[in-house]
Amino acid sequence: MSTTKQPLSPAGRSNALMRLSNDELDVLIIGGGVVGAGCALDAITRGLKVGLVEAQDYASGTSSRSSKLFHGGLRYLEQFNFPLVFEALKERSLVLNTLCPHLARPVPFIYPLEKVIDRSYVGLGIGVYDVMGAGRGVPAHHKHLSRRKTMESFPSGRRSAIRGSIRFYEGQVDDARHTMMIARTAAVYGALCVNSTRVTGFLRENDRVAGAQVKDLETGHEFQVRARQIINAAGVWTDEIQTMVGGRGQFQVRASKGVHLVVPRNRINSATGIITRTEKSLLFIIPWASHWIIGTTDTDWTLDLAHPAASQTDIDYLLGHANTLLQDPLTREDVVGVYAGLRPLLSGESDSTSTLSREHAVSSPVRGLTVVAGGKYTTYRVMAKDAVDAAVHGLERTVPKSCTERIPLIGAEGYFGAFNSRQLTADRTGLHVSKIEHLLGRYGTLSYELLDLIAEHPELGQPLTSAPEYLKAEAYYAASHEGALHLEDVLTRRTRISIEVPDRGEVAAREVADLIAPVLGWKNEDIEREVEHYRLRVEAERDSQKQPDDHTADAARLGAPDVRLGTDTTARREGSPPR
Repeated sequence: MSTTKQPLSPAGRSNALMRLSNDELDVLIIGGGVVGAGCALDAITRGLKVGLVEAQDYASGTSSRSSKLFHGGLRYLEQFNFPLVFEALKERSLVLNTLCPHLARPVPFIYPLEKVIDRSYVGLGIGVYDVMGAGRGVPAHHKHLSRRKTMESFPSGRRSAIRGSIRFYEGQVDDARHTMMIARTAAVYGALCVNSTRVTGFLRENDRVAGAQVKDLETGHEFQVRARQIINAAGVWTDEIQTMVGGRGQFQVRASKGVHLVVPRNRINSATGIITRTEKSLLFIIPWASHWIIGTTDTDWTLDLAHPAASQTDIDYLLGHANTLLQDPLTREDVVGVYAGLRPLLSGESDSTSTLSREHAVSSPVRGLTVVAGGKYTTYRVMAKDAVDAAVHGLERTVPKSCTERIPLIGAEGYFGAFNSRQLTADRTGLHVSKIEHLLGRYGTLSYELLDLIAEHPELGQPLTSAPEYLKAEAYYAASHEGALHLEDVLTRRTRISIEVPDRGEVAAREVADLIAPVLGWKNEDIEREVEHYRLRVEAERDSQKQPDDHTADAARLGAPDVRLGTDTTARREGSPPR
């Protein structure tokens, strides 16, 4: 299968870098998280000339480390933030029904009731939530369950603690794949999207920003990108980018750390996910294929932004709260994966990050520059629309309005028909129907590209030896079509091997490196370097998770060097922006 026309292939990336250095753009976007990728798709589908640069990998920061839910936000309902809840529920519906039904799906949850008063208090809240989301992408309205019905649904529940429950639905998505697919869709429309490309400075013309100085971290080559408008969508790095431009921004961003645990599915017997209240936030126990995701924490983080670390205290906190609902308590030995992410919150007066704003803001502190920050994953499309709306004011010409609520991501078109025909596809290809369902749920109708690849190279239709939920073709395709440039890109974001197998992907690393080496032009020494980098990453993460607090966990995590050329963890800790 030829990959020369694939915009996120190695050849496509080289072409995009050349065009970025030669062409003047209408809009340059800094940051390849979900909001930055959303901005690229919004701008390119308005007919603008668009570029996007990301210092690490698509979704390598916050956008791969969320709770992986599209939800209205019960906690925001408690705060009487009805506009945010309604907006989020609308976006949930769009994602589930129109934009990416191949990547997102409705998932049932129960909210266990532990006190007599909970039935009326919680029921009222979820009832209002349900009414606000009526007809918005989920298959059923909320339902009150008795204690007996609750225990039938949740046999692992602690009988002495649970008096009943309320069942309702939320949307689920693999956040890293979703973000990458937004960027890939933008690139298919013509946006010049490149990862491993770091902004090192800005070009100025009189009182306006006129472009950026960037560095390709794969080669060390530096060049200039000229653009009429720049959008800073750098998430938790927003303030650092603002400092690089010069001056103080109109708002500040504060990082809140959220930690999640991954445990095997057989450790909790439940037909649904579980959501409950803690003293600080909400606790989610979320079904995730053959695992459960348990999260999350909500604590201030002022240390390394690229690699937030989960401490032993974080892990014990989550296990402790989950165990209040479980008959058979979880232990640290049950945890197969841990990840920590940072939420970019608009800074306020409170010391508690749980009270800071999840709403977003857009400003233009300098002519030629637009900044978007805050918000939540679910409302990424609205954030992107608002940011592009602000940026196009500076173009001084008529620009079409946003149309992204009618732009499905690649792989969505024809998905429902392809899913209904999955048994026929299995019969034709010789793969088990469960593997066809797996591919359709990760690639949609693009799964036919993987099936063509397997037809050409039948050995790629075999499962990975140490991560058999994934086919070898998926690793190869991650490098040939999905912009993966390094081993950790494949193991942590294109797949989720790094959090789904007990060895965190150490054994799979060699097998995957051998598969992607021909695509990326690696020699034997490149393979050895990538495998060693990944081993050190896993070792540092495990060490950090044994530490008692944030500072010791951060120091342990930074023991592993970054794989990307020129990414200096020491410089980052001293305040040098990573984008």
